[in-house]
Amino acid sequence: MSSKVRATSKDFDIVRYPVLTEKSTKILEVANAYVFVVKKSSTKIEIKNAIERIFDVKVESVNTLVVKGKKKVFRGVLGRRADYKKAIVRLDSGDKIELGVGV
Repeated sequence: MSSKVRATSKDFDIVRYPVLTEKSTKILEVANAYVFVVKKSSTKIEIKNAIERIFDVKVESVNTLVVKGKKKVFRGVLGRRADYKKAIVRLDSGDKIELGVGV
């Protein structure tokens, strides 16, 4: 991407961190898609623009899902983990993101 638009702090607030699991790696190999945990109130368009500015790539599509928090018992007290939102970001065929390298 040659637009040279710089990422802002708002972009880094939207995209929290990448999900590096066996399932997300399989999605990367099959569909050239990356999985990120994002701000719960963010929209698909905001996620797309943030990823394009942060990593300088062209995003083809964004799918989102809200993961419900698990119920847990700690020392006899019932609690619940927080809900969070995941985004599956599919890139154009020529683009890729280096997740092992600092941004």
